[in-house]
Amino acid sequence: MLIGAHVSPAGGLEQAVLRGRERGCRAIQIFNQSPRRWRPTAHSEEDFARFVQARADSEIEAVLIHAVYLLNCASEDPEIADKSLAALTHSLRVGDAIGAHAVVLHPGSAKTGAVQPAITRAGAVIAEALAESEHCPLHLENTAGAGGTLGRSFEELAQIVDAAGAHARLGLCLDSCHLLASGFEVRRPDALRNVLDRCVSLVGVGRLGSLHLNDSQSPLGSNRDRHANLGQGELGREGCATFLSEPRFDGLPCVLETPGENRQGPDRRAIELAETLREEGRRARQPLSAARRRG
Repeated sequence: MLIGAHVSPAGGLEQAVLRGRERGCRAIQIFNQSPRRWRPTAHSEEDFARFVQARADSEIEAVLIHAVYLLNCASEDPEIADKSLAALTHSLRVGDAIGAHAVVLHPGSAKTGAVQPAITRAGAVIAEALAESEHCPLHLENTAGAGGTLGRSFEELAQIVDAAGAHARLGLCLDSCHLLASGFEVRRPDALRNVLDRCVSLVGVGRLGSLHLNDSQSPLGSNRDRHANLGQGELGREGCATFLSEPRFDGLPCVLETPGENRQGPDRRAIELAETLREEGRRARQPLSAARRRG
């Protein structure tokens, strides 16, 4: 597992790599532009080259780009849909240029409208953005399920993948906080195993591509997206350790989006804690694995 953090690219894309190195990250996630503005950042080829060189000189093995929060690929408003397409396409093209592991996308919202037409609209925008970019994968993030947000269930995520033509570059980013908030019990190894079995059966083998590790301020099934620092929320130390030690997550980038001390985001201590919890989870699983083999 490639544990890391969401970091800022302020001052230049390569600064995100330096901030990742300071924290001891093996993966980083960035916004390729302001997360709350439509206007894209005009990166130059030199910007991309500096980023690629900085990453080559680091221990960072995977880079995720988080699409901006304003996007709603399911919008009924033609202007919002067009802006969402342009912003998503831009993110994917930046991903192409810097060799990103994937762009992570909140699939969209039906608002107060019907869900199925919203899924169809989202799929069409996603398919067009993929057609207008070259290599970078796109990972749909599961959501906490508030309001009309899409992606609260594996059924909805599978339907969005199908609506986008089951494109080979489409995958999933599973967020631990969102899973718990949308009603999935993931705090015990057997429970998480069952959730992932359902995910694979509905969305498909090979679609799982990245992870967000966040504890949750809100309880199971609350549909509230409120991140907590590791071990300080409803997942708790044991739940975070379970998520981090899941064998099917081996090799995937796992990015912390936790508030951090003084709400400054995850620091080196948070990354070190995640590594410690992963080892705790792996040790806790050993008796279970032995019992399963005997059985």
